[in-house]
Amino acid sequence: MLRNFIYLILITFTLADNEVCFEIDSNPISNEPGFGYFTKYINVLDCFEVFAPSNIADEKVLHVAAIAAELLDNNEDGQVDDPLIKQELMDRGALIPILNSEWSQEANSFFNNYDGDGASAVLFNNEIDPNNPGRWGYDATVEEVIHTINHVGHVNVYPSTFNIEPNSSVMSESMDIARGGQFMNVPNQYPEEAWYHYDDWTCDYECMAIEYFYWCEASYMGILDDPQTCSGIYNEWELCTQSLFESIDTIMHEIISNPAFHLPQNAPDGNYCPNDLMMGDINNDDIINILDVISTINIILEMTEYNELADMNMDESIDVLDIISIINIILS
Repeated sequence: MLRNFIYLILITFTLADNEVCFEIDSNPISNEPGFGYFTKYINVLDCFEVFAPSNIADEKVLHVAAIAAELLDNNEDGQVDDPLIKQELMDRGALIPILNSEWSQEANSFFNNYDGDGASAVLFNNEIDPNNPGRWGYDATVEEVIHTINHVGHVNVYPSTFNIEPNSSVMSESMDIARGGQFMNVPNQYPEEAWYHYDDWTCDYECMAIEYFYWCEASYMGILDDPQTCSGIYNEWELCTQSLFESIDTIMHEIISNPAFHLPQNAPDGNYCPNDLMMGDINNDDIINILDVISTINIILEMTEYNELADMNMDESIDVLDIISIINIILS
């Protein structure tokens, strides 16, 4: 339903300083192999699932769900920003499990039995800090959720741009530039001109590409822009500020800022309670249809006044890209 976000607000939780409008449910697939130890469950926007065992604090489970929702619905209108990504995540069963540790019962069960293709990362209990969303060294939630959305979603929906195999996409070529060359394995020493120099020998080329995608998005959103983080990540990633990223990694900056890909532009803050306004519903009749397309055209032609609900990609300009976004919602 186009306005299902209204019904999403079942219970509002205040966590620390965060407001999260989700409800923790019981695990609907506890009988499936690998999921038996999970008792807590949240369905995020009908395309991303969060699972956790009973001894993971509700605050942390809700935090992971809020971060996922903010990344998928960055304008927080209750709808996934990219309908194609939503469909891909749904089709592949995108999910992230929260585990107590690498050696916990739920970890062993999940790792030994899960055979789907919707899980690309996990979160451990000690990696989640709702008071410091996305901050390096405190909260890994943004990173691991982005890994999952990118790997399960963007790599498959937009392969010419985001494929992670060598010589397969714009991003893979950009990463080769960022690493100072194309390396199938971690080199003994990266070239001096490299600004991305991950040195984990267990991470192959495709793994490097997924990590690179995260660093680019995090820099673009300003998550890494503080002295402690810049110093802490310098051995792996040098472009910790938005200005450095924009001036040096120009290829990926152009991609992330391109509204056609609907990538998150604003850093998640751990709060997610969609407002009552529905982007694309220009005439406020609680449905998005051809009348809203006509209204948007009239705004472009300056026949009617500006309406922020028509700015689908939030670029402060209403144009044909916004019309395409509205049409995609209608078709989905």
